[in-house]
Amino acid sequence: MTSHKITLIEGDGIGPEVVGATRQIIEATGVKIDWEVCQAGAEVFKKGLSTGVPQETIDSILRNKVALKGPLETPVGFGEKSANVTLRKMFETYGNIRPIQEIPGVATPYSGRGIDFVIVRENLEDLYAGIEHMQTPGTAQCLKLISRKGCEKIVRLAFEFARAEGRKKVQCATKANIMKLTEGLMKHTFEDVAKEYPDIEAYHIIVDNCAHQMVKIPEQFDVIVTTNMNGDILSDLGSALIGGLGFAPGANIGDTYSIFEAVHGSAPKYAGKNNINPTAVLLSGVMMLRHLKEFEAANQIEQALFRTFAIDKVLTRDAIGDKGAASTTQLTDTILRNMGKPYPDYKKREYKSLKLPHVPNVPDFVKAIERSVLGIDVFIESILPADDLGLNLERIAVDTSFTLKGISCRGVKVYPDSGLKLDPTDLFRCRFISHDKSDVEDAKIYDLLERITPHHRWTHLEKLNVFDGIQAFSKDHGED
Repeated sequence: MTSHKITLIEGDGIGPEVVGATRQIIEATGVKIDWEVCQAGAEVFKKGLSTGVPQETIDSILRNKVALKGPLETPVGFGEKSANVTLRKMFETYGNIRPIQEIPGVATPYSGRGIDFVIVRENLEDLYAGIEHMQTPGTAQCLKLISRKGCEKIVRLAFEFARAEGRKKVQCATKANIMKLTEGLMKHTFEDVAKEYPDIEAYHIIVDNCAHQMVKIPEQFDVIVTTNMNGDILSDLGSALIGGLGFAPGANIGDTYSIFEAVHGSAPKYAGKNNINPTAVLLSGVMMLRHLKEFEAANQIEQALFRTFAIDKVLTRDAIGDKGAASTTQLTDTILRNMGKPYPDYKKREYKSLKLPHVPNVPDFVKAIERSVLGIDVFIESILPADDLGLNLERIAVDTSFTLKGISCRGVKVYPDSGLKLDPTDLFRCRFISHDKSDVEDAKIYDLLERITPHHRWTHLEKLNVFDGIQAFSKDHGED
């Protein structure tokens, strides 16, 4: 029998209780696991380590390639990064897989509808890169970074996951109707990659409509692939359809490393009270067993869990309230007694090993044959009326290689005057285009900035790139 070495992170708050229950139940299957117990999270932060992840934990995951972890506490509103996000980024676990499956015996408004779909969420990019700046004292910026390579990896993972579980549809949920370059890149990548999977039905859905449809007709979904923030929101919505976060497992999948964890948080106010539901972590363990190709052990745990809920009616407080609720240990003991007993209505899937997609490990994943810079956007902090700012910048740009094309505030054109009565902030995007629309040299950009600097405080600039003849920048509302 194969022995698996697994890094085990008990986590914070309720973590030791739910992870302890999961470990007991996994060991009851007979699968041989050598657990390496490691630390991360709150206790590590308290020792002054800003990542929340000590070197010995990093080394363990590097050795073992697989980790099962409990929830980690994330400091709110001050310096340290989330240890959860740190682990995902550190081990390049680019795919977050979150099953949303109706659980027998757990009553919800959707009981009997047959909800059974999976959200495959990009895990490293998007707004969750966490690159933020205060551009002015009153305006903050967060960079939404989406790469073609990141999209390719998550889209291919979604299709491969669908094949591994015998699923027939993959839907891509984006906000590409508004963010045409970032969210649009996910949509275009999905449409390109889908051609390589003719056995799977593929179509795009606007993410707000996806949320609407998840509440209205959730059983229509099979696999949803989406960007990082969209996936975070949709997966929490999905967990509510099946009983809450206590029933929502998750897996972070990368080319080399995989980290299995529940969706829920550390819930410190419930720690040590023996009344928390371990199901989410347990089902994350089931996902881990399938990842390890221990398919029968995974099925055995699922059936024992379903019997416990549906036949024995042993349920925790998040499913039935405080009256008559089982403790964590009571639920665990009942599951252990049900191990090896079949659940009559169990729908056994023919799981296959997940084939991880191969995406070239090169930084320049997309190469442009021709490129040029048409102009620049200079972001300027100012309390001047837009007309006054515009006239001033036009005078400054005289005898340079640039013409001021327009000024916008929060994505809406304010100069030349659009006739709209707007309530501007103190940050303006000022777009300068080269006179002859030829490629702009950096020296000419420096010259313009040197002329602007004595008169206005600029915060940053963006080059207006043109790649292979296609303008690679957005236009503002009202811009021609």
